[in-house]
Amino acid sequence: MSAASQARRRLKPSELTIVAFEKGHFTSYSACGIPYWIGGHVKEREALIAREPAAFREQGIDVRMRHEVVEIDLARREVVARDLAAGGEVRESFDQLVYATGAVPITPPWARIDGGGVFGVQTLDDGSAIHAWLESDPQPRRAVVIGGGYIGVEMAEAMVRRGLEVTLLEKSPQPMSTVDPDMGARVAEAIRGLGIELHTDAHVEQIETKNGRVSAVVTPGGRLPADIVVLGLGVRPNTALAAAAGIPLGVTGGLRTDLQMRVIGVDGVWAAGDCVESTHRITGQPGHFPLGTHANKQGRVAGINIGGGYATFPGVIGTAVTKVCDLEVARTGLTEKEATKAGYVYVTASVDSTSRAGYYPGTKKMTVKLIAEKRTGVLLGGQIVGREEAAKRIDSLAIAVWNRMTVDEMTGLDLSYAPPFAPVWDPVLIAARKAADAVHAAG
Repeated sequence: MSAASQARRRLKPSELTIVAFEKGHFTSYSACGIPYWIGGHVKEREALIAREPAAFREQGIDVRMRHEVVEIDLARREVVARDLAAGGEVRESFDQLVYATGAVPITPPWARIDGGGVFGVQTLDDGSAIHAWLESDPQPRRAVVIGGGYIGVEMAEAMVRRGLEVTLLEKSPQPMSTVDPDMGARVAEAIRGLGIELHTDAHVEQIETKNGRVSAVVTPGGRLPADIVVLGLGVRPNTALAAAAGIPLGVTGGLRTDLQMRVIGVDGVWAAGDCVESTHRITGQPGHFPLGTHANKQGRVAGINIGGGYATFPGVIGTAVTKVCDLEVARTGLTEKEATKAGYVYVTASVDSTSRAGYYPGTKKMTVKLIAEKRTGVLLGGQIVGREEAAKRIDSLAIAVWNRMTVDEMTGLDLSYAPPFAPVWDPVLIAARKAADAVHAAG
């Protein structure tokens, strides 16, 4: 819808007809807010909806809800859609096609059961289904969340807030594999502090059902009773339609686009969001980065170009934040594992500091970790784990990574200071100083 809105801003309905097909019940909503609605931080589902279909129709955008596109015919320049509400099929011709199907949750064979109670968390329809299940009779009391990434951790906390007994299963040695293990250990401690039973190095063998409802998750270590199972195993680009139409995919399974978000090798087809692969600005390699921030920017770029303007999408550096209760977790750039894979030789520096001046009430601890290239001192990545007011400091590190600043240069950054907001030496500056010392010591 970002693409549709931007194109409409530039071209009137008489100049460009815009038709948007949507399989679900909602347009323009915050999927990232679903765990916070489930957990009660957000009271109403409608609060997550940015714009209703009627608002787009008033703009002259023909939004067709509950229409699932089942085929793309590139030879005829048509899409075929199934009307899920009224039945039947429609064919719509196009001059320009925007493919923005998002991503789908990874669902292993053992997760496909004959019964209810197993959920992915990708769309607002998914969130509505989870909400309804939690209020069904008999009311669920025990939840098993499979996967300790962003969605898994957020949904585990949401289930605790709903009063359920929660078990979180993670196949790696630590949850939050998007940060380094030393930082992930702090996350594991916070998860257990919520009363969540955390199993690491865990593998699922089977999900059992009883009377048409999920009843247990079976692992090599035993059987875990469950009234609801949430899958947080990550997502993959939703590109089955594109592949069936003969549109080439990239190494990540996402659609390959140029800087203007045109699909490479296919005239008149554009793509944006979680269904595309993006270039990492540090490594130069393609990757799949399913985040709403990128999706909105990419849709905007596509729409501007379709409307006759000019815009490009410059790539990503992997910035992301989340929280576990009051513990905030943030990252940007490369982790140690990612830097090694990319071929970098690097140094690291970690510091423990505080969010405010030590004497000011409400001061909280945080850990900042930086990764810098050994020879040049260029900042490759950063991670922050801490309490209130910690995570958003990742933005200053993201700007430094984006602009290829060295840790030496960062030590002179003019960051704000007042006792209620930061110590005299902000944690970011202390970490930069320590990282610069490590670079100099490494020669």
